[in-house]
Amino acid sequence: MWNETGSAQSAVNRAVGEQNGVWQESPLVGADALLKKHQAVASAAFRLSERPFLELVNVRGDTRDATFMRAVESVIGCLPPEKPNTLARGNGYDMLWLGPDEWLVRSAVAHDATRTAPLQAKLETAFAGMFANAVDIGSGYTVLEISGTRTREVLARGCPLDLHPKLFGLEQCAQSHYFKASMTLLPTGADSFDIVVRRSFADYFVKIMLDAAEPLMS
Repeated sequence: MWNETGSAQSAVNRAVGEQNGVWQESPLVGADALLKKHQAVASAAFRLSERPFLELVNVRGDTRDATFMRAVESVIGCLPPEKPNTLARGNGYDMLWLGPDEWLVRSAVAHDATRTAPLQAKLETAFAGMFANAVDIGSGYTVLEISGTRTREVLARGCPLDLHPKLFGLEQCAQSHYFKASMTLLPTGADSFDIVVRRSFADYFVKIMLDAAEPLMS
């Protein structure tokens, strides 16, 4: 997410803050033209956009440790979900189950690069002296938002999950893949999803998803 050598124009278009001369820049800065072309013709059937600069923090800890649970709740506003493939919502954050002792915490709004107390720092302070940790992974991932009446069909073209809303709906999440790109997927509405994807796959992901969606958009 950090770029010190990008053009002045891309920095102006994509930056949300500057700190010590470093601009914060989306992993999809190179796909701007493709995204703008898609959004110009996007229909009610399918639409894709990016939610750049959300805070993303990987949390590890033991749910049997009451001190850890209280520490998470004090920062996030909810307890870590213990049921597989579910999420919990806190005060401006979602906490996604990734494993018995691992979660992904995602902010609801973009991170301001000039903030002095990002989420990771708050969690590290709360975890002081515990066998738990918090790692900021925001620079290695981005979040995509997809919506539309044929969104599940677009996903089904490259994702092996059963996406029927009775089986995969709100308050759930899953780690899977879309064609060759790994992802974490969570429904956000009847016909909408957020997708957390690795930075290294982001450009490929957008291109392959838009290609898969094109026949279904009419």
